[in-house]
Amino acid sequence: MKRKIADKTILVTGASSGIGRELTQQLARLGARLLVTARRGELLDSLVCEVRQAHPDHDIQFLAGDITDADFRTSLMDHVQKHWGRLDGLVNNAGVGALGRFADSTPATLRQVMEVNFFAPVELIRLALPLLQLGQQPIIVNMGSVLGHRAVPLKSEYCASKFALHGLSDSLRAELAPLGIDLTMISPSTTDSDFFDHAIQDTTQKKWKSARASPVKRVATATIRAMTKGSHDVILTLGGKSLVLLDRLAPTLADHAMQRWAQ
Repeated sequence: MKRKIADKTILVTGASSGIGRELTQQLARLGARLLVTARRGELLDSLVCEVRQAHPDHDIQFLAGDITDADFRTSLMDHVQKHWGRLDGLVNNAGVGALGRFADSTPATLRQVMEVNFFAPVELIRLALPLLQLGQQPIIVNMGSVLGHRAVPLKSEYCASKFALHGLSDSLRAELAPLGIDLTMISPSTTDSDFFDHAIQDTTQKKWKSARASPVKRVATATIRAMTKGSHDVILTLGGKSLVLLDRLAPTLADHAMQRWAQ
């Protein structure tokens, strides 16, 4: 399904920085009406000011809060209902990571990662469905990861959350198709954002940032392209596609490579 972004009402989570911030700016340039959210209200405020400076009178609003809080998720849907009466796009971009060996981690870390990366987007989708059914060419975008296709060591909680989101996305895509709601899964590799700076735990001594990390602009542009084309599951990098292909064709070899990398 081909869709235009102009005049679409879109909710973007995790919009204060990184992919979410760049995605918001690109969607605004294309004429989307936007509600953006994240925990850091001052960064959202500056984002909205930037958008309005570039596009005077643009219809962009923000609500700051914790996406894992059920009452806050409800307030987001209430805001959309009050101001626009429908939702054309839901972009589940908010996410957190935890770095280190599973044996050195805690149950609390696992639960926090799963709450942000899996349960929050799942329950936001559930709340959004009535408004999406009223939307024009409605679409859900779940920001996954190549690590939701092939897990790696030292990111076990993060991989588990993205595998769960991947599985849910495949199931919901089939369920929602008769309702006219698309679902796109975007799977970036390492991105040049502040993701690692805000990891809730890092018990490693590794330098995680890489010069080969994908620019957020590239990820955001590819996400919008997938939205307009109605793509189902997009792995963004050649390296990511190669890792997934290796896992499919030679899983034992992939396992051995991961074991060496973890040492």
